[in-house]
Amino acid sequence: MGAAVSGLGDGANGSGIGPGLGDIPESCVACVFMYLTPPEICNLARLNRAFRGAASSDSVWESKLPPNYQDLLDLLPAERHQNLSKKDIFALLSRPVPFDQGNKEAWLDRVTGRVCLAISARGMAITGIDDRRYWNWITTEESSLGGFTGWCLMGLPALCNILCTCPSGIVKAWFNIVAYLQQIWWFEVDGLVKFPFPADTYTLSFRLHLGRFSKRLGRRVCTFEHTHGWDIKPVRFEFSTSDGQQASCEFCLDDTEHDDANGNHKRGCWIDYKVGEFVVSDSEPVTEVRFSMKQIDCTHSKGGLCVDSLFIIPSDLKKHKRRGVLK
Repeated sequence: MGAAVSGLGDGANGSGIGPGLGDIPESCVACVFMYLTPPEICNLARLNRAFRGAASSDSVWESKLPPNYQDLLDLLPAERHQNLSKKDIFALLSRPVPFDQGNKEAWLDRVTGRVCLAISARGMAITGIDDRRYWNWITTEESSLGGFTGWCLMGLPALCNILCTCPSGIVKAWFNIVAYLQQIWWFEVDGLVKFPFPADTYTLSFRLHLGRFSKRLGRRVCTFEHTHGWDIKPVRFEFSTSDGQQASCEFCLDDTEHDDANGNHKRGCWIDYKVGEFVVSDSEPVTEVRFSMKQIDCTHSKGGLCVDSLFIIPSDLKKHKRRGVLK
């Protein structure tokens, strides 16, 4: 049976045993590929020449791109995307596209082709950030986005390697820096982003970490000498959009009760705090999102917190993301 199946890939122009997959017209294969995900297309492209040709078709890859993909290309220098095939454009945009001096990044989900966005701590307004008594910038390899420092044209094999080694479709990269709070009484972080989000439902979340982390002898080590005050009162998270949508919630960032067996599960790990969802019906006009998190009760100080980034991601993609999303 294995021999019979392997022969299907050759067809009359290969093994001579009769019609096979290799005899299917490339245009028909391309029509089928319109209904498959990019990783599935790349896997099937390895079967034979017809499938490989269909997997490079502009019509196939244009169907995987969002309607306003040109808006993302406009964030890049023109020479980076001139005369590219749709396959190369998808490969280019499935890597983080930096903008706003590199403090924000957008990219396409590698499975669905939907638009995701992240904002680094440097892209936010943080009260007291310039006072080293309160805040410090920490260089790290643990931040959530970035990591791709250059752009290149990709052949199909290279694209297949990228898509198939990331089956969940979630890009992992790094901004390479996070804001670390040592101690403060007035904790406030806010910002805004204007972006042509295509029609979809999006989830907004902040990514935070209790404690300061480092590497010692090749091992990850967390210290909590500055971590205090987050179990007294909750942090309030909010956002609003230019068309009037709003959401808010409150979370205590630290557990008041410690689990003797497992320790405090909120300390020493990155956690995504979901603020809420908003709906975009069209990429025009551009959507403006204002966001904030604050704990401004000055009766007590708080500290020992890393602020990494803010995510705006299509809502049903959150189930593919890493563990730790609070809903």
